[in-house]
Amino acid sequence: MQKETKEKLDEVVALLNDPDETVMDKEIIKKLEKILYVLKNPDELGKEQKALSEKMQKIVTLVDNAIIDVEVDVEYCIPGLETTTGTCDVNNNAYILLTYSEDEYTTRTRKISLGKTALQSSLEDLTKHVVLAIEEFKDEMDDIKMG
Repeated sequence: MQKETKEKLDEVVALLNDPDETVMDKEIIKKLEKILYVLKNPDELGKEQKALSEKMQKIVTLVDNAIIDVEVDVEYCIPGLETTTGTCDVNNNAYILLTYSEDEYTTRTRKISLGKTALQSSLEDLTKHVVLAIEEFKDEMDDIKMG
């Protein structure tokens, strides 16, 4: 909980220190109210984390079911869930790692972020986004391979 509170307070400080941003009292009050709410209701934070974890698990399942291309390896780096790779550099930022091996010496990778903004989308929209990103990645790799 301390980490979440620190992140929220950092957002307030960043907002106050941003010279390009016109800070409205309303914005600051709203962010501080969220912090106070979390501090007064620590159980709510646990519920949010559980809901997020369940959503991430559903995303993994939906993406696995939607993938038809076997040439692109898909590995999940999601904090709080089992990851499918031991090389995740997870700093509480979930992502999907795509790997395409051109030959035994050349491997290309791409990360698909599953940040806060992405997670606000519906599961179906997010799954479509991830599948589209995988298809685009594969097409780019095929273009490079074919010259």
